[in-house]
Amino acid sequence: MHQQGGITIAAEQEEGVVSLHGLWREAGSRLRVDDAVTELREVRRVRFETSGLGSWDSRLAVFVNSLVEALESRGVAVDNGGLPQGMLRLMALAARGRSSEGDLKVSPHTPFLVRVGLSAVSMWGVFVDFLAFIGEVVIGLGRVLVGKGRFRLDDFFLLLQACGPSALPIVSLISLVIGVIFAFVGSVQLQMFGAQIYVADIVGIGMAREMGAMMAGIIMAGRTGAAFAAQLGTMQVNEEVDALITMGLNPAEFLVVPRVIALVLMMPLLCLYAIFLGIGGGMAIGVGMLDISWAQYWYQTQEALNITQFMHGILKSGLYGIIIALAGCYHGMRCGRSASDVGEAATKAVVSAIVGIIIADGLIAVVTSILGI
Repeated sequence: MHQQGGITIAAEQEEGVVSLHGLWREAGSRLRVDDAVTELREVRRVRFETSGLGSWDSRLAVFVNSLVEALESRGVAVDNGGLPQGMLRLMALAARGRSSEGDLKVSPHTPFLVRVGLSAVSMWGVFVDFLAFIGEVVIGLGRVLVGKGRFRLDDFFLLLQACGPSALPIVSLISLVIGVIFAFVGSVQLQMFGAQIYVADIVGIGMAREMGAMMAGIIMAGRTGAAFAAQLGTMQVNEEVDALITMGLNPAEFLVVPRVIALVLMMPLLCLYAIFLGIGGGMAIGVGMLDISWAQYWYQTQEALNITQFMHGILKSGLYGIIIALAGCYHGMRCGRSASDVGEAATKAVVSAIVGIIIADGLIAVVTSILGI
């Protein structure tokens, strides 16, 4: 048996005894994990001896954890029974972090079918988690409807302000431009047949049925959906959500429900606003470039539109509001604990919301076509 660098080796028993008291004197300055592994290269089993250790900090825990990993990778049995309980807890926490990071990771040499299967399992897990999140939100909405919801009205009014009036400038700009584009595209073809008056039909129906709700939804996905994810993600990083849970408040009811309600209430109003501005942009092109009078353009628009066209867009905008709010809040509530996770959550929220809007619009278009609406 001999001692070197705080490590005592009993070679005749093929057992290495690591003295933490000696190791603590060496670990912070000279001793490295590779040196320790080299000194223990002949043994088949390692145990730790803690007599005389006294106080220690995370530097020793990190060193011991790295030493254990290196020894186990070489097939050496390690007995952690002699380690302090606090150090064991730190090592267990580090192991859980590594295992969660390594879940479903795929190496470049993994077979294609295995990668497809792992991706499917991962997507299924996300889907189930999203369904659970929707369930929490529905329960929170039910409590609000029966008068038992718990959230601050001041926060709710601020959310209404952020989802509605604060979004008017960007909605105004985009809607006017879309109306102008519709009028230009339609006029190029209709002028060939002397039917430029029907530009009013193209712009009016296009804005009322599709583009008013669609553009308002995409704008709010990039603006408000990302904001929801960033706000809730920052609260996760700052452990404010954990504080709410500690105080007995349901985060879904206190944070998510008011955001969903605010956005669903504001989206139909923004949609109507976008529709009228788009029609106004098309009217400016029709009157200014196509020699159509204001009265003619307005009369043709009235003939083309009816309440069904408007309700089609308004109802879709409400659905888009639900999709945007759920996507933003879900990714915010499931955000990690670092600054980079907040940015990733905001990105995922925008992408998920836009994809959801496009899929929903396609499905609605198919259904309404079949029903003849």
